Amino acid sequence: MTNVILITGASSGIGESLARQLADKKYNLLLVARSEDRLQKICRELSNKNGVITDYIVADLSHPDGPEKVLAEASHKNLSVKVLVNNAGIGSSGEFAKNELQHELAILQLNNSSMVALCHMFLPAMIKNGSGGIINIGSVASFFPSPYMAVYAASKAFVRSFTHALTEECRPYNVHVLFAAPGLTTSNFMNTSANDNAWGKVLTEGAPTQTPDQVAAEVIAAWEKKKTSHVSGTQNKIATKIAALIPNSVIAAIFARQKRKKINS
Repeated sequence: MTNVILITGASSGIGESLARQLADKKYNLLLVARSEDRLQKICRELSNKNGVITDYIVADLSHPDGPEKVLAEASHKNLSVKVLVNNAGIGSSGEFAKNELQHELAILQLNNSSMVALCHMFLPAMIKNGSGGIINIGSVASFFPSPYMAVYAASKAFVRSFTHALTEECRPYNVHVLFAAPGLTTSNFMNTSANDNAWGKVLTEGAPTQTPDQVAAEVIAAWEKKKTSHVSGTQNKIATKIAALIPNSVIAAIFARQKRKKINS
């Protein structure tokens, strides 16, 4: 079997940057996303440029059957997932009660349920082999309750808690687990219909921003240093340290007042 790094959400943004930088380091890749055209193009380009094995699986992980499809196709392709990168994620902006319920539930399916399912499916082989790893991409939002982005921030808090716990469960088996928390990134994340609205603009106004390439480089460096947790960007690191000193209820109240003031100004 061919050993690969599996990256979800690999057709754009942080996932694509991770794929490109890991291919430069001569890792074989298995890319997962919904856009077959993008996946074909990226795989062909990386294989030709770097001489590595690249393959892809078209799957929608916001649906419950997505992880099973990934597992089945990886097995069919005779690929062994040595490192799993759970990067795919979606969010929404606005008042929870006014947001579309099915989209809010899809956030939980993709950001949480599919992530847990993929970890559960690929981890046993890593444990058996005594090697491998998992990188779960969270968010700086995991450190703050975020009114008007309530479900997204809560979903990333789940990723953070789950990953820290999984890190310790995997430690005796020599399986390395990393929680990575990017901040606002110049990708298509905020350009979706669920985020491209007045609340989305208010939520991101003035926030420190990094490019997907910058985030990917930090994540890979943290992985190579065997870190178990990494917040991308200096300003984001400072913000999360300050947040740790303030009760969540106070943070939520401050955020809510600030956002409502901006919306009404």
